[in-house]
Amino acid sequence: MKRNALGRGLDSLISMDDIQTSGSSAINEIPIEQISPNPDQPRRNFDETSLEELATSIRELGIIQPLTLRSAGPDAYQIISGERRYRAAKLAGLETVPAYIRTANDSELTEMALIENIQREDLNAIEIALTFKKLIDQYKLTQDRLSERIGKKRSTIANFLRLLKLPAEVQLGLRDKHIDMGHARALLAVDKPTLQLKLYNETLKKGLSVRQVESLAKQYQQQAENPDAPQQQPPKRLNNKDYEVLKKHLSTSFGVPVKMTCDLSGKGKITFPFKNEEELEKIITIFDKLKE
Repeated sequence: MKRNALGRGLDSLISMDDIQTSGSSAINEIPIEQISPNPDQPRRNFDETSLEELATSIRELGIIQPLTLRSAGPDAYQIISGERRYRAAKLAGLETVPAYIRTANDSELTEMALIENIQREDLNAIEIALTFKKLIDQYKLTQDRLSERIGKKRSTIANFLRLLKLPAEVQLGLRDKHIDMGHARALLAVDKPTLQLKLYNETLKKGLSVRQVESLAKQYQQQAENPDAPQQQPPKRLNNKDYEVLKKHLSTSFGVPVKMTCDLSGKGKITFPFKNEEELEKIITIFDKLKE
C-alpha cells in the first residue's frame, strides 16, 4: 500500500529540493506556458521588489532549485512548490523552467504547499490560519487530525484559527505586519470586536509592546464586564521637559552627565557614567551621604 508521506512530521516531510511524493526523480525542462499556479496556494502576497530581485538573479544564474509540479492534463502542469520562482522566471523572460514532476491529489497538494511555506516561513499568520480552516472545512478534518497530518501541535492550530475571530481591520494589520502574533493573541483577551478594534488602533498609535497590550486588554475586558465600576486612572506621566529637568538636576548634583531612558509604561533606568576612578569615588561618596 502506498505510504502517505503527509502522515510524518514537518521536519521529515520535506526536503526543499525534492518533496517526498511519488513520481520521477529526474529534472525536466517544462515550458513555462504549460504551468499554472495552485489556486489553493496558501501564500497570497508576493513582494514585487523581492520578485524583481529574484528575477535579476535568475537572468544571471538561472533557477538553482527546481520547481515541483504535478500533471494537470496533457501538456499541463500545476505548481506544488515554487510559485515565487515561477513568477520571477516569467519576469525574467524564461521560456522553460527546471522541475520535478510528482503525483499528488488535491488534498495533498494543499497540504504540501502549506507545509513548504511554513518551513520557509513565507506565510503570514492570517494566511496560515485561512489554510488551516480550509483544510478542516474542505476535507472534514478535526484539529487533532490536521495536527497529525502536518506535524503541528493542536494548540498551535487552535491559536491560529482564533485569529480569524478578530475584526477584518486587525487581521489585515497582522497580515501586513503592523502588529505581530503576540499582539493579536493579546487582543483576543477582549470579547467585544469594537473594543478589540479600539485597542488595536491604540497599539498602532502608541507603538505598544505585547505586554502593554496584554495589560490594557485585561483592563478593557474588566471594564466591559463591570461597566459601573470606577475606571482605573492611569498613573501620571512625566513629559520630555520634566525628564530633561530631572536629568539636568542629577547631572549637576553628581558632577557627571547622567543619562536617563524611559519606555511607554514609565519604566526605565538612570546611568551614571564616569571617566576614571576619581569620578567613581565621587559618585559613591554622594550615594553614601544620601544614606546618612
